[in-house]
Amino acid sequence: MRNAIKLTTAVLAAGALTFGLSACGSSGSDSASDTSGPLVVAASPTPHAEILNYVKENLAKKAGLGLEVKEFTDYVTPNTATEDGSVGANYFQNQPYLDDFNKKRGTHIVPVVTVHLEPLGLYSHKVKSADALRSGATVAVPNDSVNEARALKLLDANGIITLKDGVGNEATPSDIAKNPKNLTFKELEAAQTPRSLDDVDAAVVNGNYAIEADLKPATDALVLESAKNNPYGNFLAVKDGNEDDPRVKKLAKLLTSAEVKKFIEDKYAGSVLASF
Repeated sequence: MRNAIKLTTAVLAAGALTFGLSACGSSGSDSASDTSGPLVVAASPTPHAEILNYVKENLAKKAGLGLEVKEFTDYVTPNTATEDGSVGANYFQNQPYLDDFNKKRGTHIVPVVTVHLEPLGLYSHKVKSADALRSGATVAVPNDSVNEARALKLLDANGIITLKDGVGNEATPSDIAKNPKNLTFKELEAAQTPRSLDDVDAAVVNGNYAIEADLKPATDALVLESAKNNPYGNFLAVKDGNEDDPRVKKLAKLLTSAEVKKFIEDKYAGSVLASF
């Protein structure tokens, strides 16, 4: 989700998406201030928007919730739009990413309820196992600070590299203590990592982007993040002070319902894991 920092593609995408929001007129702003209107939620297409659209089509009407889903392909605009009131909530991120974003951007976004985990995985079109990576192989990793650290921790947990002791959620390749295969790391916008698989030896890919690229984390990943005690669950989030919006409370309840849990289990078959 350093997308906010490293740059050209992400900035252009964010700018285009922000323009798209502006072009929608006042309905987005009303979402954050007028609780009688529909709740507008910014979301990544997969699986977040899919889950929200399931709620919209199957559960929202009965619960008396008006719901509008707006899809975004970057990890910046959903938070900035939530901060400025263009949308009433967002659903795409985890706590380490949000903490980093709020700190660097001066935003005031807070989590409401955790819904699911998308396990981070290492994928390759060139080798069948992590052990088969050649000496000097190039591995693509997300370039935002939180997901890059997360990717490096995945490689460390599976013995591919060793990170320095005490490295936190801002680890970079400079924090690698041991690199027995002398791997080279190519830092890319998170959305670009699956598209790089023909050009690099392997790539660490976020779960949502893996699914969009027709990768199956449960079966295709060379190594996969464990769900046990995992801090990277994705949640519904709002601007601080909007947690008590009755629409937000209704959506939070629906997103953690038995119906949604079954939908996640049936549709994603272990590639997305319900966190409630």
